[in-house]
Parts: sequence; C-alpha cells; structure tokens
Amino acid sequence: MYQKMKENKNQHDLNQNQYQVHDQDQEQDQNHIHIPPSDMKRKRKRRCLMALGIPLILIFLLFIIILILALTVFKTKSPNTKLVSASLDGVAPSVSLPAAQIDLNLTIDLKILVKNPNHVSFKHGQGKSFLLYRGNQVGEADIYPGKIPATGSTTLSCRLTLEADELASNLASFITDVIGGQLVMQANTRIPGRINFLGIFKKHVVVVSECHLQIAVLDMNITDNACKDKTKL
Repeated sequence: MYQKMKENKNQHDLNQNQYQVHDQDQEQDQNHIHIPPSDMKRKRKRRCLMALGIPLILIFLLFIIILILALTVFKTKSPNTKLVSASLDGVAPSVSLPAAQIDLNLTIDLKILVKNPNHVSFKHGQGKSFLLYRGNQVGEADIYPGKIPATGSTTLSCRLTLEADELASNLASFITDVIGGQLVMQANTRIPGRINFLGIFKKHVVVVSECHLQIAVLDMNITDNACKDKTKL
C-alpha cells in the first residue's frame, strides 16, 4: 500500500511538471506574437499626426487669442489733439498810407497736446502746420517726428511766421482788417503716424487739427480760438 501511495505521488508530481511546461510554452507563444506591418504603419502614422497636430493646435489658439486682443483691448483708437496755448511774437502790423505799405513781423506760437488712447505706442513722422488767411496759405512750419507712449500724451510746439509775400492775393482785405484792428487766421496741423501691435497689426493714422484764431492787432494777443480735431485711419 505504501508503494502504491508513492506511485500516486510521483504521478501527481509528473502531471504538475507537465502543466508548468505547458504554461511556459503558452507564455513564449504570446511573447512571439507577430504584429502585422500594416498595424505598425498605422501606429507610426498616428504618432506623427499627434506630434504635428498638437503644435499646430497651440499655434492656432495663440493666433485666436492675439486676434481677440487686437479687436478688443488693442483695437485702434483715434489719437486726439487739444490746443494748450496760442501766443503772438513780433511787432504789430502797421499800414503806411497813401502808399499802402505794410510793416509786418508776426509769429504765432502754438502748443498742441496730442493724446494717445491706445494700449500701444503711437509713432509719428514729420508733421506740418499751415497758417491760412482767408483760405490762402501765408506760412508753414515743420513738426519733428516723435513717439507717444501707450495711453500717454505729449505737447508739440509749432511756430508759424506770417510771410508778407504770400499776402499779395489778399492784400486789400488784409489792410482793411489791420486798420479795423482785428485779424482772423487759421492754423491747420497734420501729423502722420503709425500704431503697431506686436509687429503684426499695423494701422496708419493721420491726426489733423484745425484752429481758428482771432487776433487783436493793437494789443498783439489772441482774443479767441476755436479748434477741432479729426483722425484719418
């Protein structure tokens, strides 16, 4: 009986070893499963698409954000001007009769405040100011280029000298106004510039100021002024 039990035990151990060998063979078969080339190509293609797609999506989102900012917070607004002061230098014009000779030495000194409401700087080029009498140009002056910071302002100086030679076409009217003691002049200022947002969105702007000046000839001062400004985008 003892011999029989020993034989049964040996048979059990043998069966157990066979099961273990069978399990190992199955694991080796699973490890050596062949992946078709088409599946490998699809996986490789999927990885390439992800590697290219993610950066493109990020760039697109960044562009959308910049576009939204450009159309809202950084939307181009018109710079505006204000006449801070206007004064006269020189000698009061005089008329010698009967030869109707005019002694003239008159300069108008203007201080113009330019405000930039934009969240980016406003870089302006050389501007021009023109002095007009009854619609005809009788003087001009240059305004130096500069840069106005974001939401900032700057004051531009302009000296306009009345040129006697330019009064020839309106000499009779000018003599009448001088004798009457009052002159009405017009000072027009034009300042071209550009607003630049991140080097991507650029907007050309021209700031225009028109001022009507009433001058008391004997007192040599400006008794009244009225200005309006406009911007061409």
